[in-house]
Amino acid sequence: MRRPPSDVAIVGAGPAGSAAAIVLRRLGRQVVLVDKASFPRDKCCGDGLTTAALRRLQDLGLDPAAVKSWAPVEGAEVVATDGYRLDLPLPGGGQFAASARRADLDSELVALARRAGAHVVEGCAVTTVAEAYGGEGISVGLDDGSRIAARYVIACDGAWSSVRRALGLTEPGYLGDWQAGRQYFDRVGPEARQLWVWFESDMVPGYAWSFPLADGTANVGYGVIRGPGERLGDLKGQRIDFLARPHIAAVLGSQARAVSAWKAWPIPARIGSAPVSGLGGRVLFAGDAARACDPMTGEGIAQAFETAELAARAITSAGPHRPAAAAARYERQIRWGLAVDDHLSRSLSRVLARPGGSAQSLRLAGVSSWCRRGFARWMFEDFPRAVPATPHRWRRGLFTGPGAYPTTGTG
Repeated sequence: MRRPPSDVAIVGAGPAGSAAAIVLRRLGRQVVLVDKASFPRDKCCGDGLTTAALRRLQDLGLDPAAVKSWAPVEGAEVVATDGYRLDLPLPGGGQFAASARRADLDSELVALARRAGAHVVEGCAVTTVAEAYGGEGISVGLDDGSRIAARYVIACDGAWSSVRRALGLTEPGYLGDWQAGRQYFDRVGPEARQLWVWFESDMVPGYAWSFPLADGTANVGYGVIRGPGERLGDLKGQRIDFLARPHIAAVLGSQARAVSAWKAWPIPARIGSAPVSGLGGRVLFAGDAARACDPMTGEGIAQAFETAELAARAITSAGPHRPAAAAARYERQIRWGLAVDDHLSRSLSRVLARPGGSAQSLRLAGVSSWCRRGFARWMFEDFPRAVPATPHRWRRGLFTGPGAYPTTGTG
């Protein structure tokens, strides 16, 4: 019987897919990484990087200097619906937040995967995913007529995962749990060199943002909740004129102008309730394909990295002949980690959705410098959202350690 030539086929070369490829190569596995796009390519995103994402990027070996739009962030300004403003300076000793265009970041991650030894296939979309080799592997069909044979598939192909669809695991009528949109502005003023979050009355528990980039532009956008039983809002991803909102226009500056088309995208945030494996464990889902984004902020890059590494290590631990064991390990780690964080974030979103919820929460966070520092670390995921409830994730220096890239001089 012919055997699969690759250990793992990874579908989707965004942050989750590239990270999975790098981790698997370090573990000695043969990897094919395939994406329907050719890199660099634009990707709808807020472009923000939390501390958790930065730490994983450092572990993966990414050099910020290789990402031309990379901008370290030294603090944030968070504004409640009633105008109350909370200044959140981030600690020194490394980077706790940054911004980078996804076109630049993802392209460098793909390059890292190549240098790690992954075979990268660009410009080919997946059309079929099926069990093969007498249940000992997977056959992945591409739209150029070729096929990839592997023991496992890690699907990192986004909210509209073609792999999930091919396996019949897409939720009927699913449109994402958040709806977000963004636009790039240039000629922004000095205040827009800081990171801003506004809890707008027509968005809560969602919010608007302005994230600075190294080329003097800013990513300006918003996200609103779409989930059943949550406030949907009236925006639903359509473009809004940020310059018509005086408090936002004042931050962007009098010379600011939009320099890109408005783009909207869905954000999946239901890890722990959506299936994260298929075909008896031969297929594992990671990143947006696993619905892994944070349900309070919509952030998903750190979660993409975490699920990718968990999937890669689960496959390596189980070996080629025990896919059920790989799926069981992966599902267990999600259930006692990210799913707990998800539950807490969802509960806090309901607090923010209440009248005056954002103002009360920010005032509480700002009662002392100690509270502001702790809230800033928590907000930027310096430690897991629900870490008190998951003691297996405790470590020395969890709440006091330096940021990522502590020796770069840019923190």
